[in-house]
Amino acid sequence: MPANFEIAHLWVFFLLPLPFVVYWLFPALRIRSASLSLPTYGKVSAYTGEKPRKSAFIRRRGIVNWISMLLIWVLILATLSSPQLVGEPQMKVKTSRNFLIAADISFSMAEKDWEINGEKVRRWDAVKALMHEFIQKREGDRMGLIFFGSSAYIQAPFTPDLETVDQLLEEADVGMAGQMTYIGKAITKGIELFDKDTIETKVMLLLTDGVDAGTDILPLDAADIAKEDSILIYTIGIGDPSGVGVDLDEQTLQEIAEMTGGQYFQAKDEKRLQEIYAEVDKLEPIEYEEEENRPTTLLYYYPLGAALGLMLITMFFQSLFHLIQSSRQKGKEVNLG
Repeated sequence: MPANFEIAHLWVFFLLPLPFVVYWLFPALRIRSASLSLPTYGKVSAYTGEKPRKSAFIRRRGIVNWISMLLIWVLILATLSSPQLVGEPQMKVKTSRNFLIAADISFSMAEKDWEINGEKVRRWDAVKALMHEFIQKREGDRMGLIFFGSSAYIQAPFTPDLETVDQLLEEADVGMAGQMTYIGKAITKGIELFDKDTIETKVMLLLTDGVDAGTDILPLDAADIAKEDSILIYTIGIGDPSGVGVDLDEQTLQEIAEMTGGQYFQAKDEKRLQEIYAEVDKLEPIEYEEEENRPTTLLYYYPLGAALGLMLITMFFQSLFHLIQSSRQKGKEVNLG
């Protein structure tokens, strides 16, 4: 992703002349040094060539020292200005919808009449593989999972953590909810899950390969309740109704979708199911906030590190210089003695 260099607080550089203003307004610091009174001070001064000076003096800084201090000041201002690399604007994903997948895991989903890469696999394995891809693309939705057979249970409550939903999907297998297909129970369980949440947009994706065998609540009665709660249901029939071992009630699935404002899709194979997921993506696109999100990489630590490094180097050479001066002074004192 291309990024542009920007300075967040450009006004900080207006402080650049501040050291000169301080130098001009405030008097120099005078440092008192120890003095030595000798009866023959005049003779010593003449002998050594050293001129007498006052007990208070202004320590002079060399040109190198001044340049170093000015560079450190510029680097400190550069740090405070917050330099950064700013990426291209991106629209923030808006979490505005609860998306529930209700999947049939009754015994009929164990039929090996689907193919993946030329190999016969169970219907559930093929459906699950494509569901993984579908879930990963739904970033921005709060997703939940319900699995049903003779009973319906919540595998994952609504959450924006799609990795967790994907993991819980992987852990589910055929027969965990019983051997029969109770579509009415699945829709009712989904309604209960939606009722516990505050987000108004509610979408259910119902996948099944069978005929409802329940007597507690009929699928169309459950769909009518879902309609009253503004729940949109997309239904997917798994398998070819004309094929062997497929007992699919397409009419009921079509009526459920029509009643709630959704659509019915018939998935004969893996390719068609993948196309259906793409169609659902178009019908329920991910929504984005109007607010833009611009990825930012802060760079302040570069000038800060350079300032600290230059400060340490300056202090080191100052100490070395004073040490050399001190050694020379002691050498003169020895010669004088």
